[in-house]
Amino acid sequence: MARIAEALESEQNVLLEGAPGTGKTLSALVPALEHARAEDKTVVITTNVHQQMRQFVADARAITREEPIRAVVFKGKASMCHIDVDYRECQTLRDTTRDLVDKRAEVAELKTREQALLDELREGADGAADARQAVLDELETLESELESFERGNVCDHYRANLTRDTGEFFSWLFDDVRTPQDVYDYADREGLCGYELLKEGMEGVDLVVCNYHHLLDPLIREQFFRWLGRDPGEVITVFDEAHNVESAARDHATRTLTENTLASALSELEEVDDSRAAAAENVLGAFHDALRSAYDEALGFGEREQVDENWYDLSISNPDRRDGLTLRFLDAYQGRGISTEIDLARQLGETLDEEYEEAYKRGETTSRRECQTLSAAAFVSAWMDEGGDLGQHPMLSVRRDGGSGEVYGRAELYTCIPRAVTADLFEEVSATVLMSATLRPFDVTRDVLGLDDPETMAYGLAYPETNRRTLAVDVPPLFSAERSDPETQRVVADTLDDLLRFTPGNALVFFPSYAEAERYYERLRGSDTELLLDGSDVDTEELRQRLVAGDDGALFTSLWGTLGEGVSFDGDDARTVAVVGVPYPHLSERMEAVQDAYDRAYPGTDAGWRYGVEIPTIRKTRQALGRVIRSPDDFGVRLLLDRRYTRESRDMGRYGVRGSFPTEERTEFVDVAPEKAKFAMLNFFTDHDAYDGDPPRP
Repeated sequence: MARIAEALESEQNVLLEGAPGTGKTLSALVPALEHARAEDKTVVITTNVHQQMRQFVADARAITREEPIRAVVFKGKASMCHIDVDYRECQTLRDTTRDLVDKRAEVAELKTREQALLDELREGADGAADARQAVLDELETLESELESFERGNVCDHYRANLTRDTGEFFSWLFDDVRTPQDVYDYADREGLCGYELLKEGMEGVDLVVCNYHHLLDPLIREQFFRWLGRDPGEVITVFDEAHNVESAARDHATRTLTENTLASALSELEEVDDSRAAAAENVLGAFHDALRSAYDEALGFGEREQVDENWYDLSISNPDRRDGLTLRFLDAYQGRGISTEIDLARQLGETLDEEYEEAYKRGETTSRRECQTLSAAAFVSAWMDEGGDLGQHPMLSVRRDGGSGEVYGRAELYTCIPRAVTADLFEEVSATVLMSATLRPFDVTRDVLGLDDPETMAYGLAYPETNRRTLAVDVPPLFSAERSDPETQRVVADTLDDLLRFTPGNALVFFPSYAEAERYYERLRGSDTELLLDGSDVDTEELRQRLVAGDDGALFTSLWGTLGEGVSFDGDDARTVAVVGVPYPHLSERMEAVQDAYDRAYPGTDAGWRYGVEIPTIRKTRQALGRVIRSPDDFGVRLLLDRRYTRESRDMGRYGVRGSFPTEERTEFVDVAPEKAKFAMLNFFTDHDAYDGDPPRP
């Protein structure tokens, strides 16, 4: 806490790695709140893991029991809207509702003024008649305008916010730390808009709990800080599970345009009587035709039939020139110039968007129409201007429409290096604390996120080492080709069977994919242990609850699923965790683009492999191992099944991953042969008197 406090005082960013359950959140939150109180700032703590969000609320409530702070838990409009409209429609409804309320107030004020002048006229006051007539004329005009407003679209919940005394709500809000669901229920019961009340109540608060979305999206962040009533330099941000910031920022920066949006834009332009429409139709039509032509050519023989309702990536990149879609667009386009016509399309789109806004305000439409021309023109402009930039990778994908069964395409500018998003954020706020159980190596985190000379701290698992055993099991290295070998599968299955038999309680088994999890689930179904199989279409939370409700189960899942991090298995919930293989991310064009971008950004350093593949994989593995040993009294065994985790990995070049773990972690690795793992487990759990009755016999 003292080191964090000193860094915040110097407005220095902090990278904090601490083992699970060792108090990272409060270690960051307490000095941040203390500094914010002294300097009149606001602390924003954020995560992308639901369980951590709940923990933040619990921590904030615990703090309020000791120190009076005003805290708000903020969630997006989509989860708090009582009438289920999108963000743009909500903005319009808010404006029309406020206009209506303001107009009614003006009418009421003029009526009061007219009555006062009438009284003066009856008393014979000079000039009262002329003044009253002027007020009556203005009143007539306003009442006519009010009739028009009354016919428009408004939000009754927001109107209640504007016309009723909401002081009781804010007293209730700050009497404790309220969740978004608490706020929604209160507002729903009272006929108010909880989302707008929260925004109104956020100004100048001590602490805000939110998700990554509100900080990583530049446009939303600007509004978010405005709601706080703070300049960026008056905000301290705290990111939990910060090893996820890279991928989250990449998602926020990536832009897409579907063929359907292009088609809608072209249909929209057919209805428009404007001199700019022909230019817009020409340039967007050429891009639409190029998109269809590009994916038709990229789809191999029989490949179209394999496309389902999930997006399916197609390669259009070229090593020495612009991508295939751009080249087709340039070839198909004929006109006065792409830049000129795109500018005209954007101008027209902005005009149409304003017209749609006014039509909705006047009640001429029941929903707020989105301008597809504006969306399409903005994307094509970015595609042409930025598609060749370092860190931007043009992509093409296709999917099958669930209704018509037709295949359609999507162009995408995939952002490979997320620091384009994060560096600006960390530069403009007062300071940031990024914390995780798997944030090292710090130099990689610093480079990837664009941090300038951060303070770095690492605290290992300080619980008794005798309460844990980490086994590196020397099964054959499970490269993709090796996984199909029958003898390799037998060795892995036998080792997992021993793991199940010698675990006194529940076990978690992580695989590189759901397919591998299913493979060994099927091989071990005859086990006395209750086996649970996770999958991409399975209710994982229900599976987790079934596991922890029993005392002799094993859950087989993918390390890239939702159970590998942010989920606690305390005490008897899980005594053993195993990672089978080295779970490298699926090799795809996106992954290759990320590696290439890092190699170009940091030439001569092998940054592509290290930053893009190796480090994210080791972080995933370390997160999975962290699902057990959650407190000083907890105990358990952690197994890494793959030769690449053993000392033998030193001769395997970049594929030997043992050296990628922090020193204090890998020094605890105990290399064992597959057939010896059961003896190591038996000895460990016997020493902890963990078996109920006689231990199993090897």
